[in-house]
Amino acid sequence: MQIPFLDLKAQHASVKDEILPQWEEILNTAGFIGGKHVAGLEQELAEACEVKRCVAVSNGTDALQFIFEALALKPGDEVIVPVNTFIATSEAVTHAGGRVVFVDMLPDTYNIDPACAEAAITPKTKGIVPVHLYGQMADMDSVLDIAKRHNLWVVEDAAQAHLAEYKGRKAGTMGVATEFSFYPGKNMGACGDAGAIVTNDSSLADTIAMARDHGSAKKYCHDFEGHNGRCDAIQAAALRVKLKHLPAWNESRRRNAGKYIELLSGTEGIVLPAVRQDCLPVWHLFVIQVDNRDAVADALKERGVATGLHYPVPLHLQKAYAHLGLSKGAFPVAERYAERLLSLPMFPELTEEQIAYVCESLKATVKK
Repeated sequence: MQIPFLDLKAQHASVKDEILPQWEEILNTAGFIGGKHVAGLEQELAEACEVKRCVAVSNGTDALQFIFEALALKPGDEVIVPVNTFIATSEAVTHAGGRVVFVDMLPDTYNIDPACAEAAITPKTKGIVPVHLYGQMADMDSVLDIAKRHNLWVVEDAAQAHLAEYKGRKAGTMGVATEFSFYPGKNMGACGDAGAIVTNDSSLADTIAMARDHGSAKKYCHDFEGHNGRCDAIQAAALRVKLKHLPAWNESRRRNAGKYIELLSGTEGIVLPAVRQDCLPVWHLFVIQVDNRDAVADALKERGVATGLHYPVPLHLQKAYAHLGLSKGAFPVAERYAERLLSLPMFPELTEEQIAYVCESLKATVKK
């Protein structure tokens, strides 16, 4: 049996008949930039996230950068970021003019360690960016408490956490602003690239909306130098269709995760992901810990099971951040787990038969 890590073909086959008429209308009207689909996506996503405003943009990385710029980040300003995340989180800080300060992760949920974040605060610190990794939200009460005591802002990176919840509150409702990525492999992915910012701060939303369109609120009138960071109508139309299915897709992911946990619980040599009882994860990824991770991944590949690595090299050990002077040993938890974490196939269309085969193959591999 061949089990893909992600099956985007299956997902799009289920919504193709809903998306294509929208695209045909766009082609017929030539309304490619802005228009009703972008405005509709912004309204519908804001409602789904239970916030006042949404601004659709070109991608998730730009979304973060636009937030940081709107918060007036200046050279020398420090922003605390977990070291175990995709580089988009940290490079957006740098591109906005700030300085990244990495911190370690919690050993159970893999999210940012609030104690490490507080220890990293200096007089130059302006904000904290908790990343809701793998679809489970960070310890937001602790992060928000730290931020309040030190007069810092909090920006949520929810690129992997579309409609995830923390104590009954949706991702996007707790920070000053939140970024979503719609990279195709996300829980709600575009048919290309797109992203969005959600916030309850209308002034911030207005500034970001101008930033994505060359600093302009009115054509040929520019209040500041901005960016070309708009979300196009083709992507917005597809995302509006997918947003209607997202709750059901997330529920399928939760069902799949439950099946994995049922079949793998108690297996020696496998550490399953921890789930906070006060969170409702959306399982963007199902990530386990194993010894000899690379050998296990190779053996599964031979059995037809595709896997992923998220993330094999912590950011402080990347060449891009060599200038920070951080060597191995700086963040021991992230470094340890970077060698052990393995992402199993996870997508809504995954069948029980496929999950059973993955678990059977994994057990046999680990035992061997």
